[in-house]
Amino acid sequence: MDAKRGDWVRIHKTILNVGERAPNIPEDTQSVPLEMWDKGFLMNETANKGDLVEIETYIGRKVEGTLIEINPYWDHDYGKAVPELLYIGRQARELLEEGADNE
Repeated sequence: MDAKRGDWVRIHKTILNVGERAPNIPEDTQSVPLEMWDKGFLMNETANKGDLVEIETYIGRKVEGTLIEINPYWDHDYGKAVPELLYIGRQARELLEEGADNE
């Protein structure tokens, strides 16, 4: 068992396969399936990755899909630290405090 009822999970589902998509969309879009990833609270009592499960999203929608991740998180960042920016807050605070002393 990877997850239990109430765990925060991510699911995947193919909504439309290639060939089922609307004919009036661009050709490169028609050549790939329409897929969905969603997150929510697991409704099944227990589940393993790869199982078909039902979730309740944060806003209350109930959605089915294949369990792919438990406790999903964002793994992007804002890049490397910029040393010049690390001191701006302190310098601004010092300038404001100096200004307050001169009033």
